Amino acid sequence: MALSHPLSFQLYSARNFPPFDDVLALLAAEGFTNVETFGANHDDTAGFRQLLDRHGLSAKSGHFALDLAEENPGRIVEICRALDMETVVIPYLPAEQRPSDRAGWQALGERLVKVKTTFGQEGLRTAWHNHDFEFIALPDGSYPIEHLLGTALSWEADIAWVVRAGTDPAAWLKRYAGRVVAAHVKDIAPVGEKTDEDGWADVGSGVVDWDTLWPLAVEAGASLMIAEHDKPSDAVRFARVSAAKMKALAGLAG
Repeated sequence: MALSHPLSFQLYSARNFPPFDDVLALLAAEGFTNVETFGANHDDTAGFRQLLDRHGLSAKSGHFALDLAEENPGRIVEICRALDMETVVIPYLPAEQRPSDRAGWQALGERLVKVKTTFGQEGLRTAWHNHDFEFIALPDGSYPIEHLLGTALSWEADIAWVVRAGTDPAAWLKRYAGRVVAAHVKDIAPVGEKTDEDGWADVGSGVVDWDTLWPLAVEAGASLMIAEHDKPSDAVRFARVSAAKMKALAGLAG
């Protein structure tokens, strides 16, 4: 899959800086062409679609809770149709719901296959978005991510979380080449810095080697490169700094 949107933005990054109309205007001005949605964007899909159209932005993927995907998939399909979305991303599993062994993670992977089948029948792709816990080895030496992705599920690779887990994202990108549909472009501040932002940094200002990892993610199949910061103190700064670096990485600067 070819890279279609080198400048995408996960709107969760701007959740504390409403209104979204202003956020979308900023993103469009900085050169972003696509956004990734989360729960707050799905309450009024008709209204949100109007905002996207007003600013010339698309929303090709969105984050949806696993329980909603299993219990009310029809609602997710409605949202995807309203926003012209292509990929349903399952983004997180609370700590209390995480299995502790191989069998438990395999069972969860089987649940995800059912979710994938359901949405596949509607022409939608299903992907898992990782944090760090998927890359912490289990007692038998296997990794949760192996059981979640199995042989069929697509992956939205959050590179910085893989780094935080203490493992090599390049190796995982190569392993799952062809199944990576998107990558979160996130950065990590040097140790001891940006503590008020949970140690995250604007893209290009941290320690993640994006000059190496960007082309690897694209080669692995990512069609969306999505800027994200879990706790920015200034969403405008984050968007502008990140857009400049992402343009350079994509060969769009100048």
